[in-house]
Amino acid sequence: MLLLLAVTGRAQTDDAVVLDTVAIGHDVGTLLAPMDSLLQVDAAALTGDSVAVVNDSVSLLSMSKPKKMKTKRDWSTWRPDPQRALWLALVIPGAGQIYNRKFWKLPIFYGGFMGCIYALTWNNQMYKDYSQAYLDIMDKDPGTASYNKFLHLGQQITPENEERYKEIFKNRKNKYRRWRDLSFFVMLGVYAVSVIDAYVDAELSVFDISKDLSLEVEPAVIPNNGGGNWLEAQSLGVSCKLNF
Repeated sequence: MLLLLAVTGRAQTDDAVVLDTVAIGHDVGTLLAPMDSLLQVDAAALTGDSVAVVNDSVSLLSMSKPKKMKTKRDWSTWRPDPQRALWLALVIPGAGQIYNRKFWKLPIFYGGFMGCIYALTWNNQMYKDYSQAYLDIMDKDPGTASYNKFLHLGQQITPENEERYKEIFKNRKNKYRRWRDLSFFVMLGVYAVSVIDAYVDAELSVFDISKDLSLEVEPAVIPNNGGGNWLEAQSLGVSCKLNF
């Protein structure tokens, strides 16, 4: 009975196996062995086909899925964040103006920074030179005479004019030191102005500047409580109305 069932079940899948089984007539174990291997092969083939079908389905779904289009930012309606503009301006000078899209302000601030840096460097170098010249003229050592490069052509320092040159070198040393310090503080001022400008500009970007803002000027009768008749108690004036 087992042999018939095996042959019958296999007859639906492979006719060649059924003919070989009936002709040879081996035992049940011999018949079931090739049938099991054939069933395993068919199962593997079916599994591979199933995977291929699933892969094809996924490919079709991915192809049919619509791609998300990247929307272009509308700069006419974009409004900057004041806090972000403030922090950007604090970290990188000029970054707040770039964030606010006010590029025309960059040459102003960067020009101010470059001018202050140049003035700071030049005044500091002159301060060092005159400081060394003042030290050399005060130490009475003829081997240290760096002050000679500040003298006009043909002039020399003599005992008669030594005190005058000492005073000149001292005053110039102090002057260039003040200018150096002033250049540094001016550069800090430019930096502070750039930070404040970036924050205020971002805040004013949400300020209402619509057509509802208007100023109306018209004549008006103003009571002055002067007593007497009605004409004496009234004054003519101008009324200003601001709509916002």
